[in-house]
Amino acid sequence: MTDTATGPVATQIRRRLTEALSPEKLEVINDSHHHAGHMGDDGSGESHFTVIVQSRHFLSKSRVERQRMVNQALADLLAEKIHALSIRASAPDEG
Repeated sequence: MTDTATGPVATQIRRRLTEALSPEKLEVINDSHHHAGHMGDDGSGESHFTVIVQSRHFLSKSRVERQRMVNQALADLLAEKIHALSIRASAPDEG
C-alpha cells in the first residue's frame, strides 16, 4: 500500500477507505498546495486530495458506483474538511 500524504485529514481518509474497501492499493495524495489562496483553501493545507484506490469491492461496479462508495466512506469529511476530491477507483483486474 502506498500513501504520500500524512496529515490528520489524509490519515482519516486512509483509515476510512481501508476499513470500507480493504484496498489492495491505496494512495492518498494531498493536492492542496496547488490551490493555496483559491476558493476552498481553508488554510489547513489539507483541503484538496486525490485518492487512487484499487479494491475487489469495485468488481462489476460502474465508475459512478465506485465513486459513490468512496464518497460514502468519506461523507462527513467531504461535508466538513475536504473541499475537492479526485477519485481514481479500479478493480484488481484493471491494473
